[in-house]
Amino acid sequence: MKISAKINVYNEEANIAAVCETVSWADEIVVCDSNSTDRTVEIARRYTDKIFNREFRGYKDKHEYSDSVTTGDWILWMDADERITPELRAEIEKLRTADPATLPDGFWIPRRTEFLGRWILHSGWYPDYQMRLYRKAASYWEGVAPHEVAHVRGRTEKLSGELLHYTTQSLSEYHHRADRYTTLAAEHLHAKGKPVRGIDLFILPIAAFMRTYVLKRGFRDGVPGLIIAMFTAYSVLLKYAKVWEKRNT
Repeated sequence: MKISAKINVYNEEANIAAVCETVSWADEIVVCDSNSTDRTVEIARRYTDKIFNREFRGYKDKHEYSDSVTTGDWILWMDADERITPELRAEIEKLRTADPATLPDGFWIPRRTEFLGRWILHSGWYPDYQMRLYRKAASYWEGVAPHEVAHVRGRTEKLSGELLHYTTQSLSEYHHRADRYTTLAAEHLHAKGKPVRGIDLFILPIAAFMRTYVLKRGFRDGVPGLIIAMFTAYSVLLKYAKVWEKRNT
């Protein structure tokens, strides 16, 4: 079971060393950059010589390209702001001793996210299973930008060890990401001809807030949970308002 740890990056000088350290036990580390303007590539060279540059043409394109330049039979996909727990590493190392023919084509890994100094265990953020370890030959990418995800054609299983996700460091950064992601989502909905009524801009954000804060028990995450629910509602408003804007201005 040869494992390629792949990391797609752009201006990640603050994270690249730590994420490379957390996967240093993999058979290879593949870093795929998109013309970073900081020290990301310089730092990454301390850990691997397999550094590639891909002009950014969308997240799916970058994932497909970075998968293609790995040499392992299995890919462990990591974001730069994620870390592997000792428990997860031990589980993956144990898989190496198994007969490859008995393994599924992919493994779902639970992800725990830190936000505003607190681990978020509700709000729809946990356990947040991610397809992050998958058989290269059986995988493909699908989804709506920017949340394209890896899929596999065969059987999957869940692991219990966690990925730790150290997300945005400030609310300003979180707001910037929400603006960027809702633009991508709005472009997709607009291309599909999604109609947006004025009432949608009122009802859908309220429904998103109630779903996050009440049904998904965001209230148990304290003030960060309230902020998450409010931002979720705001993001829904922003996404559909951008669709309305494209159709009416």
